[in-house]
Amino acid sequence: MKHFLLTTTLILATVGFAAAQQKKAPASPPAETSANFGGKAVSIKYASPSVKGRKIVGGLLPFGEVWRAGANSATALHAETDLQIGTLAVPKGDYTIYVIPTATEWTLIINKQTGQWGTEYSQSNDLGRAKMTVKAAPALVESFKISLSASALTMEWENTIATIPVKAK
Repeated sequence: MKHFLLTTTLILATVGFAAAQQKKAPASPPAETSANFGGKAVSIKYASPSVKGRKIVGGLLPFGEVWRAGANSATALHAETDLQIGTLAVPKGDYTIYVIPTATEWTLIINKQTGQWGTEYSQSNDLGRAKMTVKAAPALVESFKISLSASALTMEWENTIATIPVKAK
């Protein structure tokens, strides 16, 4: 009987340990992009959702509605220098990024509220808005991706690529 209890305890402990070790990857994993502007860092932190066979632009992301530019928590922009993003002057600091997609262009929104859940948007906190150019992606972009370089901010997902010029002021 002692042998049976010891064996059962060891089996249950092993199964429990194995289950604890198998963490499921998040559906929308965290992602980050960054670039240097004259030695000053600019970074964007976001969660990267996937297409998973769904219609995204004009479907899951309805045309003309504000979207958090990612998943989960709001997409965070941190700038250690003043920026010019399209037509919008962005002083150094911390912001949240949203977009409004349409079939022909996206509108980038830089919002002064930070740290909120991604769906908590208040237009009264907008620093401003700027138009992004849109083109068709050459192939399916399964996972949402934001890229930042010293000259552009680009968002890619499904069959769409949206871009806006960026430079240090």
